[in-house]
Amino acid sequence: MAEPTSTKQAQSQAVRLARKTQSLDVLYAIASSLNQPGNLEQLLDGFLDTFIELVDARAASVRLATGDGGTRLVASRGLAPEVVERDRLMPAGRCPCGLAASQGGLRVQRGTAPCAALIGRPMLEQDCAEFVAVPAQYQDRIVGVYNLFLDRPLAAMGEDMPDLLITVGRHLGLAIEKSRLESEARRLAILEERNLIGNELHDSLAQSLVGMRLQLKLLGESLERKDIGGAQYEASRLRRAMTQANEDLRELLTNYRLKIDDAGLAQTLANLVERFGRDTGIAVFFQNECHALALTPAQEIQVFFIIQEALTNIRKHSGAHNVRVLLNNEEDLYTVLIEDDGLGMAGAGEDGAPGAHAGLAIMRERTERLHGQIVIESEPGEGTRIVLMFNAPPAGAPAAAARG
Repeated sequence: MAEPTSTKQAQSQAVRLARKTQSLDVLYAIASSLNQPGNLEQLLDGFLDTFIELVDARAASVRLATGDGGTRLVASRGLAPEVVERDRLMPAGRCPCGLAASQGGLRVQRGTAPCAALIGRPMLEQDCAEFVAVPAQYQDRIVGVYNLFLDRPLAAMGEDMPDLLITVGRHLGLAIEKSRLESEARRLAILEERNLIGNELHDSLAQSLVGMRLQLKLLGESLERKDIGGAQYEASRLRRAMTQANEDLRELLTNYRLKIDDAGLAQTLANLVERFGRDTGIAVFFQNECHALALTPAQEIQVFFIIQEALTNIRKHSGAHNVRVLLNNEEDLYTVLIEDDGLGMAGAGEDGAPGAHAGLAIMRERTERLHGQIVIESEPGEGTRIVLMFNAPPAGAPAAAARG
């Protein structure tokens, strides 16, 4: 006996509902993978891992548009290294990827034989059933393409699958554009910071030269009086001033070459702390307890320089054996802790005190640019504890919000 029409309709609706639910689950998983902290490479790796599992693809890749209609491979899963190297750059219009990047639209190709002919070797050890190229689009602009190597035809995966892939491409396009804007904002913030450091460099050199000119004058006067003891004293002061000026100049030039690691502030700080420990022999520990960093590039730079200045003061003045640097956040409130077991502020000695106080002034000035607060606690023989607190800008705030 044939099933009643109402039963067939109910079953059809149940299938459609299940597919809609599956599509929403896929979109949620993809959006989550693209919303994780990290640089573009990390985001794309997470995206590919998630998507391959969700659609049961043999391999997948992401290509960025090069601006001339061509594409550049930036991330892949399931492709041999030799294939990745040969497929790195692809001219416009010569493959589904180029067509999707230049003209838009979902492109489906049976197998990868045409692609293999372009790169001069098979894409996979055993060819797939279909090769799919989907544009990654931000608003009305195509910023890249992602590819799927499928062992079953796209049509067999449900009538909603093409629309789902296009929607995923829009999520991916948004993530790519967001990463590009953050990189550009970081580059501009670094250029602005370099201008400030250039001014500091000029002022520091000018001060050092004025001081050394005065000491040379005093040295000459001692020699005219045949005051050998006075001349030796002034010569010693001049040598110390030259040594200090050389150290300050090297430090400023190091700062001038600042580059926040593409992986973000946490990795840059880890590199800074590792280098500090290696250069000084001081045991230094870095703890990153942030759930997710959501700082503007300008904020990242100020935090980096405050921690770097604190470590410089520790190296020059503290006599510490152990240092701890902690980065933490509770929602949008960020806390940075730098503490050491050194001599403390009052134990730094007369020679060290002026430099230490200048460093504290620099940290306070940078804290003002963060619109934050800094607390400095120190007792003779008890080390120094510096606590920096500031807020991340509200979601959607411009990158310049923390520049002050």
